[in-house]
Amino acid sequence: MVEKATVVGIGAMGTVTAQILASNGVHVALLARDAEPVAEFFVGPENRRYLPGMHLSPLIVPTNHAVAAFRETELVVSALPCQYLRAAWQQHGPRVPPGIPIASVTKGIEIATLARPSEIIAEYAPSNPVGVVSGPNIANELARCLPATAVAASTVPAVAELIQQTLSTSWFRIYTSADIVGVELAGALKNVIALAAGILDGLCAGDNAKAALVTRGLVEISRLGVALGARPETFAGLAGVGDLITTSVSPHGRNRTAGERIGRGVTVQAVLSESSAVIEGIPTTRAVLELAARHQVEMPITTAVYQVLFEDKPPLVAITELMSRPPKAEHRS
Repeated sequence: MVEKATVVGIGAMGTVTAQILASNGVHVALLARDAEPVAEFFVGPENRRYLPGMHLSPLIVPTNHAVAAFRETELVVSALPCQYLRAAWQQHGPRVPPGIPIASVTKGIEIATLARPSEIIAEYAPSNPVGVVSGPNIANELARCLPATAVAASTVPAVAELIQQTLSTSWFRIYTSADIVGVELAGALKNVIALAAGILDGLCAGDNAKAALVTRGLVEISRLGVALGARPETFAGLAGVGDLITTSVSPHGRNRTAGERIGRGVTVQAVLSESSAVIEGIPTTRAVLELAARHQVEMPITTAVYQVLFEDKPPLVAITELMSRPPKAEHRS
C-alpha cells in the first residue's frame, strides 16, 4: 500500500485527488506552482481559491517546495492544466525517483505539439511508468463524496492496478484499462462537445437538440480516437460516453458553462478573462481540428465549435449550418 504520494497541481481536481488519497491513509504533498501563493490559497483547512467548502485532511500538506514534495514519494499524480504541463515537467521530471509511477488526471491536448498529457510527462520522466485516470468526475461532487467512477489506464497492468487500489474508496470505484490512448483522448475530446452542448443551452435549443448533439458528438470523437489508435469500446465506456454525458449536462462543468455563456452572446475573450479556472475545451478545439485534418477524419461539430470560438461565427448560424448539411445514413456500412 502507498504511504506517501505527491499531487502536482492545486486546482480543484488536484485538491480533490489529494483528499481521496488521504482518505485511504496516504500522506500527500500537494505541490503548487511557484506563482501560486500557498499561504493565500489555503486558509485553515480549505483551498479557498479552487475548492472552497471542502475541509482538507490533516494528511495533506500544501507546498511550493518541489524537492521536498518528491522525496520518498511512492506515487505521483499530475493534475495541471494541459497547456502548463510541459514547463512543469521540464522541472519536475528529474526530481521524481526512478521507477515511481506517475498518474495523469489532466484532460487536454497540447496545442503546439498535439501531444497527450501522458506523452509530455513521459518525455521528461522516461524512467517512470505512466498511467492516466479519467471518467465522469466533477470535482465538487467528488469533494462531497458522492458516488462516482473512473478508469485507470496504463500499458503496464501493475501501474493501472496500483492506481486502482490507491484511489478506490467505498464511494469512488475505479476500473482498469490497457487503452491509455483511448482513455486519454476521450477525456480531452469530450470537452469540445461539452462546449457545443453549452452553446445549445445558451441558445435555448432544447433537449432534443442536445441529445442529438451528444450522440453525434460521440460518433465523431470515437472516429478520431480510433484513427489515432484507440479501441472503439473505450468510447462506449466511462471515459467516453460516461464523461461526455456528465460534462454536457452538469451545471458545474466549466466547458458546458463556458459554451452556454457564448451561446447567450458573451464573447470568448470575456468568458476566458472572467474564469478563475482553465477552460480546457477551448485550446483543445484547436488541437483536435488539426489532428482531424492530419488523419482525414470528418468532424463537423468540432469544426462548428472552432468557427464560433476562433472565427467569430454567430452560434445560431453555426447550428443552422450543421442542421443543413446533406442528409446521409446514420451508420456507415
